[in-house]
Amino acid sequence: MGLAIGVDIGGTKVAAGVVDDSGTILDRERRDTPGNDVRANEDVIVDVVETLAARHDVTAAGIGAAGWIGNDHATVLFSPHLAWRNEPLRASLTGRISVPLIIENDANAAAWAEYRFGAARDEAVVVCVTLGTGIGGGLVAGGEVYRGAFGIGCEYGHMTMVPGGYLCPCGNRGCWEMYASGRALARDARELAAQSPVAAQYMVDLAGSAAAITGPIVTEAAAAGDEAARSICTDMGRWLGRGLANLAAVIDPSVFVIGGGVSAAGELLLGPARDEFAHQLTGRGFRPEARVAGAALGPDAGLVGAADLARLLT
Repeated sequence: MGLAIGVDIGGTKVAAGVVDDSGTILDRERRDTPGNDVRANEDVIVDVVETLAARHDVTAAGIGAAGWIGNDHATVLFSPHLAWRNEPLRASLTGRISVPLIIENDANAAAWAEYRFGAARDEAVVVCVTLGTGIGGGLVAGGEVYRGAFGIGCEYGHMTMVPGGYLCPCGNRGCWEMYASGRALARDARELAAQSPVAAQYMVDLAGSAAAITGPIVTEAAAAGDEAARSICTDMGRWLGRGLANLAAVIDPSVFVIGGGVSAAGELLLGPARDEFAHQLTGRGFRPEARVAGAALGPDAGLVGAADLARLLT
């Protein structure tokens, strides 16, 4: 079926790759996300796609964007972490990109990649939760990506977990992603550094200052054995597990796939998530329990899925 380009646009980075029809990435490009500038975002997309297209004979490009994508595969209705509001992204890029293209939600693309090539291959009902700057969600049921009536289904990260809780970029308070995401890891670590500098010293040393602590710094410290970082990851894992139990009550999937950059924490995150999921699951002990697995494709799932969907839909 030829080669396709997948682009995964997150809150902090734009990752792109040339992908073959077995899901293998043959070439890559990466840029920072200029999140507050619509035109600059478009320029970065054009840059990575055309750079890769100049090196490979590709048939299509799929743009996986962090936001609500209309069922037209063309319009970004809203993005909490980027500047798009009712943005006709495909129309804006057409003519600047030399191959046919589609726009897809980044978590939908990741879910599709894990269903086609990864941890959820051939599963009946797949819920994908991507942990990055925020939380993205995707659902594959019966071999189809579920998008909802208007294209904006499965925005799991904006379920209210704590009424009146932390203010979310979406405008509501207490959203799941404010407690189980890279942003949450960094916030909790900075708060710890302010309250107990000695406990957070290892993370502060890694980052250079308390203000510079990021989610990846926390996961790096946790992997190195720092007890404060491990505790923060455990707390986040519990929040993750609670959200999964809520989703199981509604969707009843056969597998949850946890991906995104924060999933690099591995069992430091997934172990507590599985424990909390089992504890919070409605009807526990009297129903089959969905498997909770790390994404086999890791942070590459979004771009692999975007490329594969572009092949299928253009």
